[in-house]
Order: sequence, then C-alpha cells, then structure tokens
Amino acid sequence: MSLRKFISNKTIAALAVVLTVFANTSVFAQAADATAEAVAKPVDMGPVYKTVIFYTMGFLLLCLFIAIIGKALRVYELTREAQDKPAGINWNKVNGTLFALFLIVGLYGVYWEYTVHGNMILPEAASEHGKKIDQMFNITLIITTIVFVLTHIVLFVFAYIYKNTGKRKAYYYPHNNSLERIWTIVPALVLTVLVLMGFLTWRSIFYKIEDPNNKPLSIEVTSSQFAWALRYPGADGIVGKKNYKLITAVNQLGMDFTDKNNIDDQVADEMVIPVNKPVRLILTSKDVIHSFYMPHFRVQLNTVPGMTSYFEFTPTITTEEMKAKTNDPKFAYLFLCSKICGEGHYKMQKEVRVVSQAEYDEWVKQQSPYLTDDLRKEFNMPVTAAPAANAADSVAKDTAAVKTNQLALKN
Repeated sequence: MSLRKFISNKTIAALAVVLTVFANTSVFAQAADATAEAVAKPVDMGPVYKTVIFYTMGFLLLCLFIAIIGKALRVYELTREAQDKPAGINWNKVNGTLFALFLIVGLYGVYWEYTVHGNMILPEAASEHGKKIDQMFNITLIITTIVFVLTHIVLFVFAYIYKNTGKRKAYYYPHNNSLERIWTIVPALVLTVLVLMGFLTWRSIFYKIEDPNNKPLSIEVTSSQFAWALRYPGADGIVGKKNYKLITAVNQLGMDFTDKNNIDDQVADEMVIPVNKPVRLILTSKDVIHSFYMPHFRVQLNTVPGMTSYFEFTPTITTEEMKAKTNDPKFAYLFLCSKICGEGHYKMQKEVRVVSQAEYDEWVKQQSPYLTDDLRKEFNMPVTAAPAANAADSVAKDTAAVKTNQLALKN
C-alpha cells in the first residue's frame, strides 16, 4: 500500500470519526434541550385540597395532635399522683358531659338530614303503584325514625345521669323475662306488618287482572352499549317476535318478519305514553346487563341478555301538569340506565312524555315504521307498500315473501 493511499484512508477514517462524534453530540444536545424544555414546562396541577393526599395528611395530623394532647394530659395526671394531690380532671364527668353533647349534636344531625337531604330523595310519584310504594316507604321511615330517636335519647341520657361518681355501686340486673318478651314480640309484630305490606304492594304491581276495556299499551325497550331502542306495536297493538340470530347491520333488533305482527311495528326516538292508561314494558338487552330506571314512575328493572322482562305501570300525571306542579317549564320525565355498564353509561337516557290519549293518537301516526325499504330488499318483500285499504293483503304478501326467502336460504 502506498504512503499516499495510506494517508488518504487515514484522513477519511478521521473525518468519519469526527462526523460521528459531531452527529452524536448534536443528538445528545437535542435530547438535552428536549429534556430541559420538558422540565421547564410548568406542570398543570389542580387545587391541593381536591387531592386524596391532602385529606390523608390532614387526618394523620389530626390523629397526631390528639395523641400529643392525650400524652400531655397523662403526664399531668401522673405528676399530680406523684405529688399525692387529688386527680385534676374528673374523667367520669367529662365523659358524661360528652355523651350529653353528642346526643344534642346527633339529634340536630338527624333533623338536618331530614330537612336538607330529605328534599333530595325521589321526586313525586307519577304512577298508580308509585303512590303505594311511597306510602310503604314513609310508614317504614316514620317507625324507624321514632325508634331510633327514642332509643338514642334513653342511651345517652342514662350514660349522663348514671355516670360514676364514686358514691354508689352499680346494681347487678342480669335477667327479666317480661322485658325480654316485650322487646322481642313488639319488634317482631312491627316487622311482620312491614313485610306483609311489602308483599301485598309487590303482588299488586306484578299480578294484575287485565281490564278488557283498558288493555295496556305494549312498548319494547332494547338496551345496548350505550343507547335505548324503542319499538311500538303499530295498528295491531301487538309487538312482534325477534331473534338475536337475525341481527344484521340493517335489522339491528333482529326482527323476525315471518311473524306478521312485526310488519306494522314502529320505532321512536322518545317514549310517549297516554295518561291513565296501563303501559306494559317489554325489556331486553343486546349485549350486557343494563337497568331500566324511571324515577318518577317508580320503575326499575334489569335488562338481561337472553331474557325478556316485563313491567306494567299506569302514569297518572301528564308532563304539562308536572311542569305546573314543579313550577319548572323545562321539566321532563326521563328513563335512564342505573347500572354502570361501561364508559358511555352516562349517555343512556331518553325523554318520556305523558300526554292525553288524543295527543298520543296524533303522535303515534307520525312515527316511522321499523320495516324500511332496505329491510324489504333484504327479506325480498315488495319495496312499495300497499294502500291502507289493502293493508291485510299487504301483510299476508310480505309474510309469504319472507317465508319463501328463508326456505330458499335453507335449501
């Protein structure tokens, strides 16, 4: 190898090393700048008092303060005892006074809960069975409140009056058959009455004799993550059958159109129901367990995949009447999901309007049929619906077309 070539190779190698070092230095410098920028960037912190650590530290400091006060008082007592002096603090009197103060504060707390949080419980019932449930709830609440207040007054007053004074001896009173009979039999009778009330109320809700002159309006409610689908029965008054195996992008509810009752079924974006007419809810779910909840109507029932649940109620107050009662022009009944079913749980709510029978009849005429042209194509039905005069013939033809289509698929 010639000297000139050797020097050239050495020069190229040296340049490569210099370039590599420069490139690495540039990368390191850029990384350092990015790190410095990230460190310099102010951290967006919320108020300290909204953090769990703040309250945890506060609780620990409170415990430490109480422990220090206790130790100081103990040193004070031991000092007086070492000096043959009488006890400086009468703890029996202190404890008795604290019991009396706790009784007063506790009774005020009960009053505050009733007057403040009591106004935040369920709103006025707007259904027939809702009034029965509220009556049962109020009776139970009144009885338990009376027992709670009386027993705690006796408990804390006795603790104050009979605190140890060193002048009397506790009386040993181990047994009294009469007292035991009273505090066993009386609560048993009260609880028996409450249980019977609950049983009879529940039975009146779920076991009804249908009035042939006032048959319930059936509405199917299907839950899914995270929405509700409402289906009305159409002119025949019967909600048709469905099958989860028939669910497609077009037939999202899995309607079985071999059942002629499905042909005239309708869908709606809101629930509209006539006042003073029984409403029969048909509850199903497409995916997970949801919970159908109507607070004003005292309706709550789980919707379970693979199972159909039913609930019947009768609304008694229209939306307009409730607006006047609450003095709220924006008032609206709602139904929502009361079971946390996923990240979009909060979105599962729809408006409910309670109207007169005439208003309902007008509204239901404007609702769209579930059976769209796309569904007719999928099930080989005639795309153009027949005139109203030939509605029966149209249903028969549509049903026959579906059966023919399904038979062809099987073959």
